[in-house]
Amino acid sequence: MIKKHNFSAGPCILPQEVFQKSAEAILDFNGIGLSLLEISHRSKDFVPVMDEARAIVKRLMKLGDDYEVFYVGGGASLQFLMAPFNLMKAENGKAAYLDTGTWAAGAIKEAKKIGTVDVVGSSKEDNYSFIPKDYKVGSEYDYFHCTSNNTIFGTQMKSFPEVDTLMVCDMSSDIFSRVIDFTQFDVIYAGAQKNMGPAGVTMVVVKKSILGNTGRDIPSYLDYAQHISKESMFNTPPVFPVYATLLTLQHLENNGGIEAAEVKNEAKAKLLYDEIDRNPLFECFCAKEDRSNMNASFKLLDDSKKEEFDNAWKAAGINGLNGHRSLGGYRASMYNALPIESVQVLVDVMKNIK
Repeated sequence: MIKKHNFSAGPCILPQEVFQKSAEAILDFNGIGLSLLEISHRSKDFVPVMDEARAIVKRLMKLGDDYEVFYVGGGASLQFLMAPFNLMKAENGKAAYLDTGTWAAGAIKEAKKIGTVDVVGSSKEDNYSFIPKDYKVGSEYDYFHCTSNNTIFGTQMKSFPEVDTLMVCDMSSDIFSRVIDFTQFDVIYAGAQKNMGPAGVTMVVVKKSILGNTGRDIPSYLDYAQHISKESMFNTPPVFPVYATLLTLQHLENNGGIEAAEVKNEAKAKLLYDEIDRNPLFECFCAKEDRSNMNASFKLLDDSKKEEFDNAWKAAGINGLNGHRSLGGYRASMYNALPIESVQVLVDVMKNIK
């Protein structure tokens, strides 16, 4: 079977060695004669997996002992609720949110169920085609929430604001893709199914000192402190996604870390965006300064060429190029594991459409 060039937005491409080792673990985990899927999550074989999966995040992010990492189910969508439960004060709680896309809007919707939400910046009226920048976040807020990368509309925050409160970031679709000072954030969360692993687990990073200050009675499963104290074992964790995430992060660490990934991601993005800018048949949906290195959303300007283009990229072995149903057009997701050779195949197809 010929391997496809996988531009899917998520679940998405992962390193080939992760697929290989994960498959082996399902059949026989570490030579113990049992599958990873059938051993106890508290066994001497799996506990080290969870411990290292948490520790490697702090190494990659260069975080100290004042931060904790845990894994939990429910996707990033559950964090839309967990973050305000853990950070918004029970009385007169108020948070600031930046509205930059569909998932940011989802986070705003859930937070409004817990307390007051002020949307301090939004590009909704312009179909989320840019990242708002002229906004201030003062100390009157319990926290500020932003989404670092917007998979649907192809925008990415290139820098983060200085705020006079806690900062929470949903990094689901560009986590570990570029060098960032992660210490500027108090909470980071990310669904695994982009740069980290398969769907089914979410990683949460929390600065410990911010917890327990809301005066709120938090349901046990929604309480960050519970998951931290139980070392991601409050209930049975999704063992396979955690293991595959560990393998992916080990692959990242062994291949130059975030620094090396950023260099490769910049090269891939430049290759594709240069062709979009050069080729009069194509155009990005978003402002040039806010283009995402992870998700390039673009459109074909001549509808009469659509059938030819679609047939060509499919014949070239490209998968997952269709744009999100809410936006249309095309979307090339270029996560860490996508080789630049796949981007070159797409660019060659685009060049051959006349």
